[in-house]
Amino acid sequence: MAEASTKGKRVALFATCLVDLMRPNVGFAAARLIEDAGYQLEVPEGQTCCGQPAYNGGDRAAAVAAALYTIDVLSGFDYVVLPSGSCAAMISRHYPTLFEKGSANHDRAVALAARTFELTVFLADIAKTELSSSSTIGAITYHDSCSGLRELGIHDQPRKLLSAMEGVTISEMKNPDTCCGFGGTFCIKYPEISSRLAERKASDIVQTGASTLVAGDVGCMLNIEGKLHRQGSDIKVRHVAEILADMVDD
Repeated sequence: MAEASTKGKRVALFATCLVDLMRPNVGFAAARLIEDAGYQLEVPEGQTCCGQPAYNGGDRAAAVAAALYTIDVLSGFDYVVLPSGSCAAMISRHYPTLFEKGSANHDRAVALAARTFELTVFLADIAKTELSSSSTIGAITYHDSCSGLRELGIHDQPRKLLSAMEGVTISEMKNPDTCCGFGGTFCIKYPEISSRLAERKASDIVQTGASTLVAGDVGCMLNIEGKLHRQGSDIKVRHVAEILADMVDD
């Protein structure tokens, strides 16, 4: 059952760069889930990068410019939903820190942060979605991304939604909350450490016996998928939105 009186509430889907360029199916799946929850979905055409790469790289001026542009693009919506913990954390946690407290831009950033949510948080905690769909995906294991878990506290929400689906069983990793080695620019600055972390994550995944690895951030997905592929594994890697919407590409 969805949030009381969703009629007329506008939700902006912020697709993110990696979804747009690498996994557009994730965006379509997220859109279906939001619409099925009863909200008026819109995908602002002017959206672009949230500014996270610049922020992480220390280019504050570029991060501020991206934030101001994004705040304008996302104005007027009741909610902003992202299929990414890292990008959601950038907007909801870091945008307010880019501006001086008491300034008009700081107030606008705080207002946007308050109505910005990662997809599974929005579905489970705001829309209070109760999925009754089924899937043939079978045994899965879930990877907690660093940004989603540590910055936004996302842990129970995706598991609650997934476990409610008929045909889905969750087999937890020994260390589901350890970094996969992606970390945005981290994998570029420290490739040897990144590769070793990815090896440990891949081993943990294989040991669960699950046929599919599910995650909430495309960056983590691509990093893990690449390592599994190079190791010759046939384990599939899917975004949580694809599973929840039953939009899995084989």
